[in-house]
Amino acid sequence: MEIFAGLTSVLTDPVLLLWVFAAAIVGMIVGAIPGLTASAAIAMLLPVTLYMDPLAALAFLYVIGKSGRYGGSIAAILFNTPGTAASAATQIDGYPLARKGQASKAMKVATLSSVIGDFIGEVLLIAGVGVIAAIALKLGPPELFAIYVAAFIVIGSVIGKSITRGLASAALGILVAMVGLDPISSEGRFTFGNFDLTNGINLVPLMIGIFVLGEVFTQLGQTTRQVEVTGDVTDAKAQNTLSWREYKPCLPHVVRSSFIGAFIGMLPGLGSAIAAFVAYGEGKRRARNPELWGKGALEGIAAPEAANNAVSGPSMAPLLTLGIPGSTIGAILVGVFLIHGIQIGPTLFITSRDLVYALFACGLIGIALYGVIGYYGAALVGRFITRIPVKVLYPIIFLTSFVAAYAARGSLFDVTVMVAAGFGGWAMRRLDFNPAAFVISFVLAGGAEETFRQSLLLSDDGLLIFVTRPVALGFLLLGLGALVLRIRSVRRQARLADAQAA
Repeated sequence: MEIFAGLTSVLTDPVLLLWVFAAAIVGMIVGAIPGLTASAAIAMLLPVTLYMDPLAALAFLYVIGKSGRYGGSIAAILFNTPGTAASAATQIDGYPLARKGQASKAMKVATLSSVIGDFIGEVLLIAGVGVIAAIALKLGPPELFAIYVAAFIVIGSVIGKSITRGLASAALGILVAMVGLDPISSEGRFTFGNFDLTNGINLVPLMIGIFVLGEVFTQLGQTTRQVEVTGDVTDAKAQNTLSWREYKPCLPHVVRSSFIGAFIGMLPGLGSAIAAFVAYGEGKRRARNPELWGKGALEGIAAPEAANNAVSGPSMAPLLTLGIPGSTIGAILVGVFLIHGIQIGPTLFITSRDLVYALFACGLIGIALYGVIGYYGAALVGRFITRIPVKVLYPIIFLTSFVAAYAARGSLFDVTVMVAAGFGGWAMRRLDFNPAAFVISFVLAGGAEETFRQSLLLSDDGLLIFVTRPVALGFLLLGLGALVLRIRSVRRQARLADAQAA
């Protein structure tokens, strides 16, 4: 019943509704720009939320993440360049439809499927998050530390192509998070005598550097050209009218893919890209005419888009109940919670229950808004993006990043951190390390250290406490099991590649 109270409070607050509406538009546009991501937009806009009401700040960034996932489909269909990694599966069938002059129809299928998938994921989050929080309240420090360890292993090994580089990225994030004063002894760690480092590395400039500047440096290092639309988004109305008879065969794929995406979303580190490709593969396997997939099948757009967006809601479950972000967007939202003095974790549902359900209500309203805007206006967004010269876009983003980093605390040191993180993010991308694993581990490290020390204080047997407590041991084995399965999967793919090459 809390969700109905949340909907009522949001719908009667015009200022909050305005922020949600703005987020729906901003996320869609940013997601549709090739080379930019919703994570980059959220990181860049994070300083703006310092001066906002906590609910408005969280809702603004949360809805940008939702509409940004959907916006990636516009770039995938029109430009054959996915706006987000998760939209790469959408371009397989979306771009062939655009070449046939049916870009608007493809975008309408993507919009409806995204809205349905996102809505199912959000409802599952609302229905289940309270139960998960009640269970989490019964966990002690050893169990929570074991969950952190499992999250580090899963995030490091699953995100990205290389297991070793992914784990190294996670370890580097933990190492950077240790900079500052020891929380118990107050002795400096990795400060190298620099006073500015005694308070640690601030999350805001770090994320702006990694996600925004790092991406700008990467894009500028490539051959830049103005993106061209394939197919006219204003083609004949008869070709681009989506009928119920055409969309009806997509519905089974949409529902099935939504549950696939919701399940994957609850697992830290997997993310929407994996969900989209799993749903696409499963949809093609079950399709009546699988030979049409890859040539412009509407079902081939519906399945990955539903799964991609269904991840959004359930990925918040580990964040809100355990304080463990399952995605880069979740890691940024952790910063918003902390900036506004809200302690995330199972006690969140005791101290700020109304805030949580109002945030869910904003998510539902945001889904409806980007659905309506996208269904009728995706073509306009596509035409708008093609008119933005790259040589104008990236300098504006570059300068905005400096302003955003400085505005967070009015500190030039934060600007220095942002620039260093920008070069670090660029280097990680060049060397196939994983910026997402780095940032998520950076965010998790503080909680992991706290629960580890609390566990040792409770223990008479030192580290054996993590083995003698069944739940803690179970989570540790779960993390190791995920690592073993990932290693086997990589080796199997390598053997198949060698066999095909031979």
